[in-house]
Amino acid sequence: MSMYRKAGVDIQGASDSVKNITRLARSTYNSSVLSDIGGFSGLFHAGGLGFKDLVLAAGADGVGTKVLIAQKMGKHDTVGIDLVAMNADDVVTCGARPLFFLDYLAIGKLNPEVVAEIVKGVAEGCSQAGCVLLGGETAQMPDIYGPDEYDLAGFCVGGVERDQIIDGSKIVPGDVLIGLESSGIHSNGYSLVRKVLLEDAKLDLDRHIPEFGRTLGEELLEPTRIYAPAVLELVKEVQVKGLAHVTGGGIPGNVPRVFPEGVRMKISWNWPVPPVFEMIREIGRIPDEEMRAVFNMGIGMVVIVGREQADRVFAVMKRLGLKAYEMGEIERDDL
Repeated sequence: MSMYRKAGVDIQGASDSVKNITRLARSTYNSSVLSDIGGFSGLFHAGGLGFKDLVLAAGADGVGTKVLIAQKMGKHDTVGIDLVAMNADDVVTCGARPLFFLDYLAIGKLNPEVVAEIVKGVAEGCSQAGCVLLGGETAQMPDIYGPDEYDLAGFCVGGVERDQIIDGSKIVPGDVLIGLESSGIHSNGYSLVRKVLLEDAKLDLDRHIPEFGRTLGEELLEPTRIYAPAVLELVKEVQVKGLAHVTGGGIPGNVPRVFPEGVRMKISWNWPVPPVFEMIREIGRIPDEEMRAVFNMGIGMVVIVGREQADRVFAVMKRLGLKAYEMGEIERDDL
């Protein structure tokens, strides 16, 4: 055994993992990809995609401590979907179409099967988002992570025509906020989730919860919804003024990020809230204000349009099979 392997780094295992990753990445490729896995950089030719005045949009994010739930359950094939969602849905908020994605996996001990499961989820997420998995990095870091521990980060680049950028500058009082339903907790607030449900209440991840119709672990690992295709379809038909991806900070912390000066929002908080949030609130005795500041509370993406466009938003979402709720309106901020 080599000294490097004794130190916890398996070069041969890394080579085997690359073979698996190559197959998964290639499954997402399109004609714009000019390179293959294994080079020092990925090459993507956007000229054939029909852009006239291309503006690139980029984002970087991770999955957070949701990966600890995956590690406890030994189920690694969905956190990659979460990773793509957190990035692609940030990029699409300016109207950009996700083009390509790169992932970074830091792991304590390289297990090719675990790596393959993680990247399988990344590839699935890319397929859902309509982008390619252009490359990535797997780093063995035994002195930082335990043998069964890992962390994920991702990077997404999208493209949008300059004259079609959605920046919130046209938002005015009277505009409507429409929320697109979340698939659950998504990928934010898991430090609080684990503290309340696993540490304090000592609930078992394998425990069947009647309100969920499945185990607690299955509920907590429900992948983050990827909104990019639905949003891109929406902006073709509706004059969208603003888009906000509801991540860390909840609705109060994210939606105002797209507002111009002089306006604020008035939220109704009257849409159906998934039962997992009620469980967290009751067991943790968490005030509504804190719940709303940590979790998405059932809304993963917010669309801001003029009142006259609202019915068209609902019609498009219904056609795409995605529930949407009127959640408030824009008003003057006289403070």
